[in-house]
Amino acid sequence: MINKILQLVVILFPAVIFAGNAGTGHAPHLDGSIENLSIFWVIPFIGILLSIAVFPLVAPTFWHHHFGKVSLFWALSLVGPFLLKEGLEITVYELLHVTLLEYMPFIILLLALFTISGGVRLTGTLVGTPIVNSLIILVGTILASWMGTTGAAMLLIRPLIRANMDRKNKVHVIVFFIFLVANIGG
Repeated sequence: MINKILQLVVILFPAVIFAGNAGTGHAPHLDGSIENLSIFWVIPFIGILLSIAVFPLVAPTFWHHHFGKVSLFWALSLVGPFLLKEGLEITVYELLHVTLLEYMPFIILLLALFTISGGVRLTGTLVGTPIVNSLIILVGTILASWMGTTGAAMLLIRPLIRANMDRKNKVHVIVFFIFLVANIGG
């Protein structure tokens, strides 16, 4: 009996949520005008970014054990007020839209790039001098405009790490690489 009720709920729940007005032919959507957008909607975004940046430095043990809960807190701090303001229909629609049309394609892209670039091995006798590091970062930044930031970063990060393997101070090189190739380059 419980199984039948569960099957009925699974079948009817999406139908009830996505049921639109008869004959309108429009999906639920947000009014994207700036008049309806409050500055407070940016707080969860800033919160998750600050959590990712600060917690590993200030409280590494806490972050290691509870990063999922912290992320869930910031996600719910966005979805909860959004649900109250916009209603269930638009909230579910937007969550599915973001998940299926933005997040999943990005994860598939990363998987494809990781698989492809994992098989590409750039070899050579590069030594991590400031000139060589600058040239790798410059080439990566230019490549990022052509092949995308993620592809260029995945292609050139291994040669950069190998070139700087014997250097004592190398963190700044990777940080500049991330800023220029993986973020700004495209």
